[in-house]
Amino acid sequence: MTKSQEQLILIVAIIILYCFYNIRKNSRGGRKEKDGKGKKAMNLFNSRQGEQPDMQRQTDTQQQAQPMRQRKPLPSGGAALILARIVLVLFLLILVFNSGYMLDVNQTAVVTTFGVPAGVTESGFHFKVPFVQQVNKISKEISGMEIGYDTSQTGENDPQKVSADSEMITNDFNFVDVDFYIEYQVTDPIRYYINRSSAASILTLLAKSYIRDTVGVYSVDDVITTGRAEIQAKVKEDLTNRLEEENIGLGIVNVTIQDAEPPTEEVQAAFKAVEDAKQGMDTKINQAKQYQSEQIPAANAKADKAAKDAEAYKQQRINEAEGQAARFNDTYAEYKKYPLITKKRMFYETMEDVLPDLKVVIDEGGGTQTMLPLEPFSGTEDSSSEQKK
Repeated sequence: MTKSQEQLILIVAIIILYCFYNIRKNSRGGRKEKDGKGKKAMNLFNSRQGEQPDMQRQTDTQQQAQPMRQRKPLPSGGAALILARIVLVLFLLILVFNSGYMLDVNQTAVVTTFGVPAGVTESGFHFKVPFVQQVNKISKEISGMEIGYDTSQTGENDPQKVSADSEMITNDFNFVDVDFYIEYQVTDPIRYYINRSSAASILTLLAKSYIRDTVGVYSVDDVITTGRAEIQAKVKEDLTNRLEEENIGLGIVNVTIQDAEPPTEEVQAAFKAVEDAKQGMDTKINQAKQYQSEQIPAANAKADKAAKDAEAYKQQRINEAEGQAARFNDTYAEYKKYPLITKKRMFYETMEDVLPDLKVVIDEGGGTQTMLPLEPFSGTEDSSSEQKK
């Protein structure tokens, strides 16, 4: 029962109590008038017997009888008139309370005129034609659907397995136990109102169908470990497209794999071992990446140093070559001016560079040899002593 209905019932009850109070009050007034007439008759009877009441008593009796004579007994049609007034007031109250309705922020309503949807209203207070238009409130909140398990009876901490919905066959012909949670919302209130009796069952059947089709495309390893996000996205996309075709006023908000595991303990142990191995592989890869991140900067620094040294050596050689070329050009310019003198000068300069390190041995044929230039004995001794050392 809604709050407005409770208020209406309370007002009707107050009006009924008030009307009964008035009827009861009028009935008491009639009884008092009858009692006054009886007392008046008794006084007349006593006066005939010789008992004369005093003036004060007669005055009191007249004062008490005067208001009673003013009250007329309730006519026979008075009760019907009061009842008609009560019915009219109740009808007006019902008419007033049936002319408006209030919607919360998370509610929307489909207004129907003689059963035909006439429009959709959002949150706030709205008016409608009494008894002609009906208001059907629809929640805009996100609802959930459990596939493969049930928490309605045992609670979220201890879900009950529904094997008929959770056990599926993968692409590599393995069995897997998968639980899904579908979140949906009303997107078109009018279409949902038209299909309200079958919308939930249609969504359930479509969700189960597309879940099995999608899981059957992937391997058991992908379903349990690495392919969850892709499966969730695929089911959501296919289910959304199909609901748009069915046009039942519902839309998919999210699809989540709550749990995915092999159906037997032996297979679970094997998959756990595989998962541990993958985690070990990931650990080794991370360690290798860490070593790589440590070694690459040092190698880059060495490469930069070698490149800079090579660049410096190149520049040095270029400078030397340019200097030699400049000297050659200068010499050539002088040679063109004075060829003979330049030749001699170049010969002498060359001999100065070559002869100091050149040793000439002259053999005269008689067994005597002369070495030019002559080396000093001190120098020879010094050199021989250095060789000994």
